[in-house]
Amino acid sequence: MPYGLLERDLEHILAAVKSLPEISQLVLFGSRAKGNFKTGSDVDLAIKGAAVSYETALKLAEILNEEKPLPYFFDVVHYEGVSEPGLIEHIDRVGVVLYSKDAQRQ
Repeated sequence: MPYGLLERDLEHILAAVKSLPEISQLVLFGSRAKGNFKTGSDVDLAIKGAAVSYETALKLAEILNEEKPLPYFFDVVHYEGVSEPGLIEHIDRVGVVLYSKDAQRQ
């Protein structure tokens, strides 16, 4: 159970990401990426892509939190829209790429 997420839950997450074609990369960060998560910890996700916007992040959060049968709370950020240097550094340092559109094409 990587990152405290069941395989079927990861499949739901990836399906949601793939439903939004503007997303080119999905990065897990925070306590789940670091491995010090607890039961009930939220799932922090950063999305990347040239056409990704704040609205894309809101839509993905809505799909994951409201539409998918997932027992977690998802916090989704638009990586390129993050203005907090400390958060960017954290994502770059501990982030785990869960999905990359480029890797899918190979």
